[in-house]
Amino acid sequence: MGKINLARVIIGGLLAGLIINIGEFILNDVILKQRWADAAKLHNLPSMGTKEMVYFVLLSFAIGLVMIWVYAAIRPRFGAGPKTAICAGLIVWALAYLIPSAGEVVMQMLPRRLLFYGTLWGLFELPIAGLVGAWLYKEEAKAA
Repeated sequence: MGKINLARVIIGGLLAGLIINIGEFILNDVILKQRWADAAKLHNLPSMGTKEMVYFVLLSFAIGLVMIWVYAAIRPRFGAGPKTAICAGLIVWALAYLIPSAGEVVMQMLPRRLLFYGTLWGLFELPIAGLVGAWLYKEEAKAA
């Protein structure tokens, strides 16, 4: 079992993060923009500014990096390829989307539909990002 190629994790993770950022922009700033504005009004919150947007962009890149690291970590056991990349995407989806959203449902701070749409979107978004990011991941060549 070889070492994880950290440079390739970073490259693949940043690409996966870019895919996530594009998907999140489409979902939250185009499709659900008005619903988010209504939710903010409901709780007397200001609309998101640049600082919050930068936070979410960086968070999406971090999710991409973690996902490709997970892919690299499980690759020796599950083998290289799309099935393993999808598996890594689903693992990170469960930890970053499903479980936090379930907690939000219990706390009732956000409309359930918003949480449902985001969680469902992520169920497709993260495996796709995992496939793209894992496509760039290669193990380091073993020295002879």
